[in-house]
Amino acid sequence: MIRSALLLALLAASPLVHAAPDLTTISERSGFQATGRYDEVIKLCADFQKAYPKEVKCIEFGRTPEDRPMLALVVTRGGAFTAQAAAKANLPVTLIQGGIHAGEIDGKDAGFLALREMLEGRLAKGALDKQVLLFVPVFNVDGHERFGQWNRPNQRGPVEMGWRTTAQNFNLNRDYVKADAPEMQAMLALVNAWDPLTYVDLHVTDGAKFQHDVSIQVEPVYSGDPEFRKAGLALRDNVIADIAKQGSTPQSYYMSFVKTDDPMSGFMDGVSDPRFSTGYFQLRNRMAMLVETHSWKDYPTRVRITHNSFVSVLEQVAKHGKEWQQAARAADARALKLAGTPVPLTWKTLEKSKMVDFNGYEYTRTPSDVSGILMTRYDETKPQVWRVPLRDEVVADLQVAAPRAGYIVPAAHAAMVATKLTQHGIAFRKLDKGIERFEAETFRADKVTFGAKSLESHQRLTVEGNWKAETRSVGRGALFVPIAQPKARLVMAIFEP
Repeated sequence: MIRSALLLALLAASPLVHAAPDLTTISERSGFQATGRYDEVIKLCADFQKAYPKEVKCIEFGRTPEDRPMLALVVTRGGAFTAQAAAKANLPVTLIQGGIHAGEIDGKDAGFLALREMLEGRLAKGALDKQVLLFVPVFNVDGHERFGQWNRPNQRGPVEMGWRTTAQNFNLNRDYVKADAPEMQAMLALVNAWDPLTYVDLHVTDGAKFQHDVSIQVEPVYSGDPEFRKAGLALRDNVIADIAKQGSTPQSYYMSFVKTDDPMSGFMDGVSDPRFSTGYFQLRNRMAMLVETHSWKDYPTRVRITHNSFVSVLEQVAKHGKEWQQAARAADARALKLAGTPVPLTWKTLEKSKMVDFNGYEYTRTPSDVSGILMTRYDETKPQVWRVPLRDEVVADLQVAAPRAGYIVPAAHAAMVATKLTQHGIAFRKLDKGIERFEAETFRADKVTFGAKSLESHQRLTVEGNWKAETRSVGRGALFVPIAQPKARLVMAIFEP
């Protein structure tokens, strides 16, 4: 009786010992056959913070149209859990996102696995001391919860996955510059606050069957500030070399045939326009990487490759981040002086090609029983090296002289345009009084061509014409958007016809 009383007294006086949270994912526990629902992301975000309170903070940076939280894990060993603290500590910020297309969900499961292993000290030792990682496990949260077995019929695993577009049917990877979707507006607010040096966008291809397992594309390499391209090229080549040592067969171009479904048409490299992540961030003088694992590889393989890419990026930023940070700031400074100089707005890939070896499979091309057109059928039991053309000489196409001072937005359109400029973190000011007469250039269109079909509530419009010197007046409430700012290239991409 005395012993029992003593034991009860000791238990009452001692703090309860709680078991450490389980940081493994449903995917990992299933042998990477399945992936969890979004409630798992919510739980893991909180549990990582609970398990590593000095290294991880779980933050909500937005709400979706279906009122789900958009979550990011802020991870660093330097204690810089706010954007202000990261800037004060001069730490480069790396933002890695998964699930912008929520059926292509490798990044979520790979990211949680890599993050746990790094925090346990099992790999990339010291990398989190030298940067701040913002990990967004799922960007397209509502699309993630539109779970189904056949959402990606040309993809091997997981058993069920989310949907490509948002609940409002926006394709977020076509929305960076137009920023219509509430999710994109939340992401841009996160980007404006933290100013990531490197933005990594994790995807899965929609493509044909071949042996290569991943493509790694980075900008600036062909586009953006010419000097800053050296940093983009180094990041791309270093990550490719890194994951190749781990058994991958990466390529530096998107592995989609020039002619749909025809392997012998080969491949073409190029620069995406700013509705895509890689086309957008180079306009901000920052680096963006597109990781595309191959959809016909099984889910365990794809998660492993994405995991290796995730870790490699963080190791590269830890090693070269300070140098690349200086290069980005130098690009910002050069952007202040673009007035009057020609600035490329679009890029083209030359017709000139070179023949390369590409690891594919034996295949036949015979008419489809359904459509009658030629269909390619691959025999994955018979590896084959294809000799195919690669077009990879990318040059500036349309070049326009930057304005000497900036752009004027008439008062009638000021409110709408100001909202969009604010979303992108672009500097502007509102005129508190009108200007009666001043010399300006006005664009006059000679030819207008509407797109054949609409795109996400917009009608694409192509205009041809010229800027002409005119004497103009402008009323109070108009906007002035100066060209002398770090995001000058983004300003031109938005305003030039």
